[in-house]
Amino acid sequence: MAEKILETRHIVKQFPKVLANDDINITLYKGEILCLLGENGAGKSTLMNVLYGLYKQTAGEIFLGGKPVEFSSPRDAIDNGLGMVHQHFMLVETLTVTENIILGSEPGKGPQIDYRTARKQVMELSSRHGLKIDPDEKIMNLSVGLQQRVEILKALYRKARILILDEPTAVLTPQEVEELFTVIKGLRDSGVSIIIITHKLDEVKAISSRVYILRRGRIEGERNTADVSKADLANLMVGRSVVLTVEHTDHQVQSEPVFQIEDLVVRDDRHVAALNGLSLDVRPGEVVGIAGVDGNGQSELAEAIMGLRGVERGVMRHHGEDIAGLSTRERIDRRISYVPADRHRFGLVLPFSVAENIAIGYHDRPPNSRAAGWALDYRAMEARAGELIDDFDIRTSGPRASAGTLSGGNQQKVILAREFTRNPDFLLVSQPTRGLDVGAIEYIHSQILAMRDRDVGVLLISLELEEVFTLANRILVLYEGEIVKELVTKDTDEREVGLYMTGGKERTA
Repeated sequence: MAEKILETRHIVKQFPKVLANDDINITLYKGEILCLLGENGAGKSTLMNVLYGLYKQTAGEIFLGGKPVEFSSPRDAIDNGLGMVHQHFMLVETLTVTENIILGSEPGKGPQIDYRTARKQVMELSSRHGLKIDPDEKIMNLSVGLQQRVEILKALYRKARILILDEPTAVLTPQEVEELFTVIKGLRDSGVSIIIITHKLDEVKAISSRVYILRRGRIEGERNTADVSKADLANLMVGRSVVLTVEHTDHQVQSEPVFQIEDLVVRDDRHVAALNGLSLDVRPGEVVGIAGVDGNGQSELAEAIMGLRGVERGVMRHHGEDIAGLSTRERIDRRISYVPADRHRFGLVLPFSVAENIAIGYHDRPPNSRAAGWALDYRAMEARAGELIDDFDIRTSGPRASAGTLSGGNQQKVILAREFTRNPDFLLVSQPTRGLDVGAIEYIHSQILAMRDRDVGVLLISLELEEVFTLANRILVLYEGEIVKELVTKDTDEREVGLYMTGGKERTA
């Protein structure tokens, strides 16, 4: 019988108004890859933060090797052989790979760091686990995939026997996902036990031997991965039957673009060219997907389109009219809607209520206001918000709840409810399903395609290639601020797009 390396018994984590974990019992065996699957807000990350010492459980026990343990900090967890790679990496960009890996556990005597020994240890560790990396390169110069390797090596350097990976493929290309899975399987074969937090059903099937499904803070089921289908997993996650593949029916695309960009040059916050002569067009009745590794100009493109970032050169046309000089408000008034990737910075006013956030931008017109925009009609505003709360399955106590009290996924749904119901003819959607569960993703995807079918032109920016392939008619690959390839979705695949995303093929006009 396999050796139990980690066990939780009746773990409860109660926050002031939320029961995040309710009587959680899980077991991890030595040399096993275990997936923890659940929708947004199901309690996955809370449970892992309890295991890693970031949270103290309200009740219950943790056992390592059959012995009870108490963690009051991540240092306690690390000292007991647990390592965690967070979704947002905790690296110092100006330091080297070696410096990041040894940070806090530097070899040497007193204040003097033995960098030569540290570098040698990092190289040996890298070679042993197939995590090839330059020990002297600075983090700022590494791809996301290589930065993730550094995080894994950090945990292994501290002798982790159990490795927790939180959404490890969220920003990786298909090629990097394949490389990561090879590394994970190699770690398993060397005796490391691995827990992967994910909401991606394909990854559960590809990498794990067992899976626990969490729903609303409780274990909904435990399954041997080989014995369960993706549909079964999805149904357990959300408690109902879920359509995993949105029907992508043909739709007549109009010939004249609703939105065009020509020769766009935009600089980032460091005054470096983030977009360099970019051109594209979107026609009514189609979804155009922007595919690219994060940091290749996606945020600057979205901000320029909405008037949130200055343009150095180029033309932007909506229905043939140049809008480069218009304010953000004027662009909204032209029936341009925007779902931003950063919901806190651009999408919501967190202290405002759900109703107020849904009204933003149209707050000075009926049904949100009276007397020519000078008086808000809160009764009508809240009635409208109540309808959209039901339509978009926004989990909240009601229209008067502060947006800041909602989970990230429900905050995103507030933005989607606002932007999708304003009768746009051009819709800019950036990371529309980030942090959402399969049930919400199913709904959002169907809504995007429904808008396409109403002859809305949609520009989709997404780091999820599966999402781009699900929704887009055409795919534009963005690399180093330029469109390096245009592909018809039905004539390509994720691997080809992934190669262009990393500059792996020559650019074509």
